[in-house]
Amino acid sequence: MSGMYPYLSKIDNPGDLKKLKEEELLSVCRELREFIIDMVSANPGHFGASLGVVELTVALHYVLNSPHDKIIWDVGHQAYGHKILTGRRDVFHTNRKYKGISGFPKMTESEHDAFGVGHASTSISAALGMAVAAARNKQSGQQVVAVIGDGGLTGGMAFEGLNHAGIEKTNLLVILNDNNIAIDPNVGALQEYLIDITTSKTYNKVRNDIWELLGKINKLGPNTRGVAQKMENALKALFLKQSNLFEALNFRYFGPVDGHDVLHLVKILNDLKDIQGPKLLHVLTTKGKGFKQAEMNQTAFHSPGLFDKVTGEILSTASGNPRPPKYQDVFGQTLLELAEMNSKIMGITPAMPTGCSMNIMMEKIPDRTFDVGIAEQHAVTFAAGLAAQGMIPFCNVYSSFLQRAYDQVIHDVALQKLPVILCLDRAGLVGEDGPTHHGVFDIAFLRCIPNLTIGSPMDEEELRNLMYTAQSGDKGSFVIRYPRGQGVMVNWKQPFRELPVGRGRKIKDGNDIAILSIGHPGNFAREACTELEAEGISVAHYDMRFVKPLDTDILQKVLKKFNKIITLEDGILQGGFGSAVLEYMHDNGFNASVKRLGIPDLFIEQGSLPELYKECGIDKEGILRAIHEWVPRKEVVRLQ
Repeated sequence: MSGMYPYLSKIDNPGDLKKLKEEELLSVCRELREFIIDMVSANPGHFGASLGVVELTVALHYVLNSPHDKIIWDVGHQAYGHKILTGRRDVFHTNRKYKGISGFPKMTESEHDAFGVGHASTSISAALGMAVAAARNKQSGQQVVAVIGDGGLTGGMAFEGLNHAGIEKTNLLVILNDNNIAIDPNVGALQEYLIDITTSKTYNKVRNDIWELLGKINKLGPNTRGVAQKMENALKALFLKQSNLFEALNFRYFGPVDGHDVLHLVKILNDLKDIQGPKLLHVLTTKGKGFKQAEMNQTAFHSPGLFDKVTGEILSTASGNPRPPKYQDVFGQTLLELAEMNSKIMGITPAMPTGCSMNIMMEKIPDRTFDVGIAEQHAVTFAAGLAAQGMIPFCNVYSSFLQRAYDQVIHDVALQKLPVILCLDRAGLVGEDGPTHHGVFDIAFLRCIPNLTIGSPMDEEELRNLMYTAQSGDKGSFVIRYPRGQGVMVNWKQPFRELPVGRGRKIKDGNDIAILSIGHPGNFAREACTELEAEGISVAHYDMRFVKPLDTDILQKVLKKFNKIITLEDGILQGGFGSAVLEYMHDNGFNASVKRLGIPDLFIEQGSLPELYKECGIDKEGILRAIHEWVPRKEVVRLQ
């Protein structure tokens, strides 16, 4: 490695970086960028975001003293360079792999990871807490930095943090990594405001002159500081349409500056260390910087999978055989079909139009689709407002992100019995993104809310039918949860069929054991039943379709016929679907042996989906193992 990366190979911690001359940082940046390209092209992960902050990352670690000084990355997929410079270079090939390092900063992984940051907009609040603690502990020299970018500032929590930080007067630096894009281009009035700031050429020319003056404060007296401040205030009044938003929140605003000029960034960061109180540095970067194809197609190269590092071609892993579509693509195409049939349907997503495939409807019916930014709480209540006025909103939120809008689901949707259709993409285990993104809690935290219908399709056709059912007539508040990717049906596009709410279906009859499944894992049960049948074990399988209301007719029949039952789900066991079955049994006087297969009371780490399904025991082999505990393989006999 030392031959390919002569500088990077010698940097095992930030202290090694500090041994270099400033001009050598240019070579470090070049090697760091090449290393990320080499690694991610062969081991898929987030790509463009970390390339965009290479210079900022190097400058921060050159100026600051991590881990004593705290750097919080928001969103955390910007932190690949940070990880490589802080001792994880030689294990970076395990990034996002099973038993490997996390794709996000993680406090238990490294002392340099000041805070776990898998979800957006959290850095300012966390950094403020650390800065207040530093002041309380009389650590006056400690620097606390929140790097917020990739759309993180569109989240309401970021503004809550800014609002509080402005009155605390603690030593806090917020770095706004302004690259105009999250996964899709940023939206909203804030983005237009930032564009106004960055395109005011006259303002920025004079602003830079003021910056040079302020950078010499240590050499000047207090009177000069006052003159410089007056000049800065006059400048804002003269050249900006309105007062600076950040200054209005009591932050000292600096910038915008070139985020790819590492030497200038070093100078600026050194100067800012000596300025007390809350400060905001506005840094302009290009997502995917240094890799042409990533700069040109930033959405595709946010997390491109395998790609050719020379040509930039994204490599397909598909075979020549027809492959089922992903669940999210079926959602997107079905939503468009339904919207063309029903003019009241609206589409809402918090910053995930491409990820959830709502971009399909956006292209065809833009006036009825809304990307509201990284603002899940707003998305749900906005949908409730639409529903209150007779619209039929389909609000698509990743399952783990809906956790941030729990109060809105209860208070603004369910309590008021509003017909909002919440489509929870990425429900269940999601793979390499790991514990911050696994959507395993939704069944448990939604099942306890009155007035909610909760359905989960076993395949793509069932997803279409659930979506059709939810918007047909007055079905009230409706939740549809489905997994990331993982399609199972090639010929999925069948005519719509309305499903009876609260009714499941029998997949296979049997006499010995019954499997009650919810959602996609039912396909693993189907595979297991086929193998068990060949062994002479007769297993009945029911796809329950709905967690709430439960199909009590099926439960009555199963509990009267079988004394051995398996429940199967891709959600947390505590309070989940299996718990609902046990509650029904207890409340209605039934007694049977029940094995619940699902996610244990643990945060599941990252890995491929087959690896994680196996770890949790909800794949085909896990089901077979559970059944063979009742009927050993070498004793293939019928249960009486």
